[in-house]
Amino acid sequence: MQRRAVAVFVALFLAIAGVAGAMTATADSPEIALENPEVDVSQGDTIPVDDESYVVTDISETEEGGGGHGGAATTVISGTLERNFTTQTSETWTNGSTVSVGEGEWRVEISGENATEFTLVEVLDRQAILEADDAAENETVTLEDGEYVAVTDDSGERTLVPVDGYFPAPEERSVATGETLEYDGQTVTVDEVTADGAVLAWEVTDTETIEVAQESTVTLGDTDYIAHFPDASTLRMSTDIEAYEAQVAEIDRFDQYNSGLSRVLILSVLSSIMLAGMAFIPSRY
Repeated sequence: MQRRAVAVFVALFLAIAGVAGAMTATADSPEIALENPEVDVSQGDTIPVDDESYVVTDISETEEGGGGHGGAATTVISGTLERNFTTQTSETWTNGSTVSVGEGEWRVEISGENATEFTLVEVLDRQAILEADDAAENETVTLEDGEYVAVTDDSGERTLVPVDGYFPAPEERSVATGETLEYDGQTVTVDEVTADGAVLAWEVTDTETIEVAQESTVTLGDTDYIAHFPDASTLRMSTDIEAYEAQVAEIDRFDQYNSGLSRVLILSVLSSIMLAGMAFIPSRY
């Protein structure tokens, strides 16, 4: 009698375990699916936002976790967006300062309170000129009446030549407001000239880089998007963040439901084993 009762309960628990196992095995896990996303692109595509454009420069997957501690590796998909934009920058050359233009040094000279142009006066490398002349001494000679260069001719006669007569006249360049010149590898425009200095302006191209993670919030311009990678070659983004959050909540409920069924399955099997074992314990009566 005791064993027949145990058999009934064992059959009941096994039936419960079978139902729980079947429901766990056949249940379809919900997945994130952005409906009608505003952005559906692949690597190399362009995303127009207002007056700007973002380029999808990379979509790739990497393995995270795992290693030698028994943990399973997880595949993570991410992407990169880039936007090139120009910014206006400027620099002021003060009156009397020395600037590098091309391969030489130049002195900035501005005349008058209402100047509309400035002059670049070449700064001669006197030391290099002296060292290149075998007939000249490498240092100038300063006397009471001025500065000289000592030059020795072929006969060995030493002559003092005034520096103004020895060194070449420096080159001069006049640049007016609105004109351009090459400076530091780019074309710059003279934006303004005052008695104190000249303002040069030019545009610089910068790059904004945005790293996009799976199911992260991305801001492009003034708009927030939820980003989703359905595979390792596609990026979708939607402004309907509420719909995304509803899907996340649904997945959480499914996981809780599935976890509960798994517990029922385990407890039912363990209960069946325990009851079956108790049925064979000898009775004392």
